[in-house]
Amino acid sequence: MNTTLCDNVEWVGYVDWHIRDFHGYSTNRGSTYNSYLVRDRKTALIDTVKAPYVPRLLANIQQHTDLGNVDYLVCNHAEPDHASGLSAVVKACPSAKVVCTEKCRKALAGYHDISAWDFEIVKSGDTLSLGERSLVFLETPMVHWPESMMTYLPEEKLLFSQDAFGQHYASAGRFDDEEPCDVVMYEAKVYYANIIMWAGKPIAKALEAASAMEIGMIAPAHGIIWRKCPERIIEAYQGWIVCKAQPKVLVVYDTMWHSTERMAEAILDGASKPGVHARLYSVRKNHITLLATEVLDAAAIAFGSPTLNGTLMPEVAAGLTYLKGLRPTCKSGFAFGSYGWAPGGAKAVNEYLQEMKFELLREPLEAQWTPTPDILEECRKAGELLAEKALESACAV
Repeated sequence: MNTTLCDNVEWVGYVDWHIRDFHGYSTNRGSTYNSYLVRDRKTALIDTVKAPYVPRLLANIQQHTDLGNVDYLVCNHAEPDHASGLSAVVKACPSAKVVCTEKCRKALAGYHDISAWDFEIVKSGDTLSLGERSLVFLETPMVHWPESMMTYLPEEKLLFSQDAFGQHYASAGRFDDEEPCDVVMYEAKVYYANIIMWAGKPIAKALEAASAMEIGMIAPAHGIIWRKCPERIIEAYQGWIVCKAQPKVLVVYDTMWHSTERMAEAILDGASKPGVHARLYSVRKNHITLLATEVLDAAAIAFGSPTLNGTLMPEVAAGLTYLKGLRPTCKSGFAFGSYGWAPGGAKAVNEYLQEMKFELLREPLEAQWTPTPDILEECRKAGELLAEKALESACAV
């Protein structure tokens, strides 16, 4: 495995081939916990790994230098997937100072006993000399925690970007030109949609601040390193931060006795117009990770649920709750659903869409018991509304 980013800068992290769940996010291609060793007259370790994988991290470091030679442990982000191993690394590297922001120090205190740690507190614009090279720090609050920071190695035009630009993607290759680019870009999209979609505005500010830097390589905290085409992932982020709409329609639903399913199929039929990419998703048969990824660049979405106990189905509620937290922007759509002796499901879905600031294209579309031919025709016409909005939204971007 090639782990060299440039002269005396090495990847020393851990590839987790087996992880399949990241607090609800389905990680079907595994992940990595990236840590980077920068050697000069002083040596810095950029980020650590999850606690169980510290022995591998330390062994990787020792392939390049003695642990006693590590002078700085830079913590860009205190979340446990990157910093739960920090206590063990501090103990193994007795000469090292922990370099982080004041907010990060406070967050680390919530996870570790830091009473004996030697800190060097930094803020945006601060520089730490390593000898011939230096580290420059950029605070990036809410990308995606309040204490988040990026670290820049200007002499190599190398940005250690923390969780931004990452992917949950395990691979033998460490670089974008060693893995299938379309797969890596898709996993980057999945990662953005499920981890940091809600942080579009803070990410936009971080991108603006980073634009003052000359970036030749991006080394994120998860996944592959962007050395061949960093501009491609930056360009993709520019679209994702505004949920840039494609001419895409989604019909997302659950069903009990197939009545809501029949409505969903009729809506999809109406939405299936030339130039529109229309997709049908059952929340029971598709993971919320996929649904969030599809929502990221969809222009118009119909969400459907039958009525169960006076409200919506639990799987639909779970999916909408997940999406509500991710805060997709610039979306249009409507609610639909069937009911028996009393309504409630479609109305509850509509309330979610209102809270998520969807542009509602119509009142909730409902059918009692089973949809009649007239209701199904109304569903098709509602699907046409989705298609028209999708084409309009995509052209307006």
